[in-house]
Order: sequence, then C-alpha cells, then structure tokens
Amino acid sequence: MKSKEIVDEVTMKRAITRITYEIIERNKELDRIVLAGIKTRGVYIAKRIQERLEQLEGVHLPLAELDTRSFRDDVKASEDTTNVPVDLTDLDVVLVDDVLYTGRTIRAAIDNVVSHGRPARVSLAVLVDRGHRELPIRPDYVGKNIPTSRSEEITVKMTEIDGCDGVYLEASENE
Repeated sequence: MKSKEIVDEVTMKRAITRITYEIIERNKELDRIVLAGIKTRGVYIAKRIQERLEQLEGVHLPLAELDTRSFRDDVKASEDTTNVPVDLTDLDVVLVDDVLYTGRTIRAAIDNVVSHGRPARVSLAVLVDRGHRELPIRPDYVGKNIPTSRSEEITVKMTEIDGCDGVYLEASENE
C-alpha cells in the first residue's frame, strides 16, 4: 500500500476548529450538549472539540466514550468499554468520529447511545467523510469531504496515540 498525506496537522486543527464553531452556531443551549466520541480516535477528536468549546465559550461539556463493538452485527466483542458520565435523556448528543464510510459504526453508536437514555436529538460530527454509504446516514458537521474509491483507505493519525496528526490516503500498489 502506498500512503500519501492528504491533510496535515495545521489543516486538521482548522477542520476541528471549524466543526467546533458550527456546533456553537447551531446549538443555542450549549449546556444541553454531550459530546460522544466513538473509540478510538473519535474520542480524541471529541476531547479537542470539548477543549475548544471551553476556550471559546467557557462551557465544559460532558464527554462520553462509546465502544461500538458490542452493538455491531459484524464484530463480536468480549467486553464493552463504553463510558457515559451522564444520563442522556432529553440531552443533545453529538456523536464524534474520525472517518465516516459505510455508516455501520454510526448505526452501532446510535444503538449504544439509546441504551443510556433517550436523547432529545443526536447529531454527527466527523473529521473525514469519504462516501460509500450503505445506510442512510449523513453527517451534520464535516471537517473534510474526501471522495475515495472502495479500494482506498483513509487513515487518521492523532498525536495522542500515533505521535503525529494527519490524514493519509492508502492506495493499493497496483492503482
């Protein structure tokens, strides 16, 4: 596989900041929002959004960490490492993930969310939307739209676990 950086650290930071501003603009009552990061990199993106919201608006939002494996129909999980610090009933949940592809992870995340209460609303923020949906799921907040072929992969790297920030396109050698 060949790897090509398509989003650098500065552009990634700008995309997360833009998502944060859009969340502020579209939500009048920020104190009713819970950020729900989808493990693993979605949690780190959600933490960065949480930090920016605190800097910009002085509000500290609860942060849930969603493990979708036990809610998937194609993965068997031995344990569920979800951490939801508040009852989600009647709150606005913003799901946060790194890459939106088929939509199956998001469906599983929604199932996980509703197992922790009945939110007033669920919206979706993704760093990268690469297309190829198999389910009728559309993000509300998008950092970057990066059309890909099905044979390509998008890899998001984050300093917290990978030592650097960036988005990479992985293509087969024969393409």
